[in-house]
Amino acid sequence: MMKRQPAIRRSSSRAAPTAARRKDLARTQQNVSPTDHAVRIIHLVCCLAGSSNLLDDIRDELRDEGVITAVKKHDTRGLFDWLMLAFSYQGISDRVATAYMEHHGRIRWADVASAVAAGPSCPKLQSYWQFDSCRYDKGSRTCAEPDHISRCPLPKHTLRNGRLNQTAYSLYLFIRDVADGDLIGWIDGQLALADEPHDENRPARLAAALIGPLREIYGISDKVVAMTLSCVLLGAPKRPVWLEAGGAMIAIDTLVHNFLHRTGVLHRAGADHSYGAGCYGPGGCAEIIEFAARRFDASAFNSAFPSVFPRFVQHALWRYCAQLGLGICNGNRIDDRKSCDNTCCQIYSICDRISVY
Repeated sequence: MMKRQPAIRRSSSRAAPTAARRKDLARTQQNVSPTDHAVRIIHLVCCLAGSSNLLDDIRDELRDEGVITAVKKHDTRGLFDWLMLAFSYQGISDRVATAYMEHHGRIRWADVASAVAAGPSCPKLQSYWQFDSCRYDKGSRTCAEPDHISRCPLPKHTLRNGRLNQTAYSLYLFIRDVADGDLIGWIDGQLALADEPHDENRPARLAAALIGPLREIYGISDKVVAMTLSCVLLGAPKRPVWLEAGGAMIAIDTLVHNFLHRTGVLHRAGADHSYGAGCYGPGGCAEIIEFAARRFDASAFNSAFPSVFPRFVQHALWRYCAQLGLGICNGNRIDDRKSCDNTCCQIYSICDRISVY
């Protein structure tokens, strides 16, 4: 059994610097290069908020949900059901999403498979590639093929919004037509094609081999892919290539983006941008986190971690900010119209404290 690392100290364990010391540190910070500034802040946050039990926590949750068994047995149906459950929590609070599914039920592989097998008349449902631009809208009950909507199976599933209906059918058709009905086998195949053992960018190449095709599934953005698929990849035991690929997947939410903005990491790097697609573009949040992750050894936090572990770094930044984590750097604690004045924060002396608005 792997020996766990000691718990990481919380931010309240060290006294805040004196005013004179803060001035000295601020003067020193002005001469720090943008890359050193980013790495110093990000590494410190990993020491304060990084979860040394991240892999164990993911595996425990996936084991309870039956996902690890599904991967071992190449049970695509079970994996589809879990993925659609995970997608149902995007863009809304967990409480609301859970209450809706408890009342209306969930969509499963069997539901979509039987509907498609019945031979719907809509040309959009003939293949994964034809399903593009379905445009089904639950509220107005409209779509791109109005002559077929009365016989269309999509409106028969009472999901929270029409986007989820489209995601379910797009994902099903992707698995049937692109992955040959075996999503686990497709993942193995994609990783094998992208595997370059001596490439220093190997983890990123592996991740891109999966994210690239999957982002084309309706309703699945880079962020959604990274959040869901990385859990599956990191949670699968005895699959080292999966671990590398999952570890390279980074999900940027507003907490992480705003942290990199407030601390001056984005500004010093000349990478100022609004939250959204720019986070995944050249010089954006994801690239900065990946760069920082290469500058220190994540296995120091847990010997089971890969040495380069961007997902761990991103999770540490999220945990430092989130109310469910340490809750230190977020809009509830900081008035984003002005510079942060939380002198108890352990990165206060090296943070640029740039207002968000």
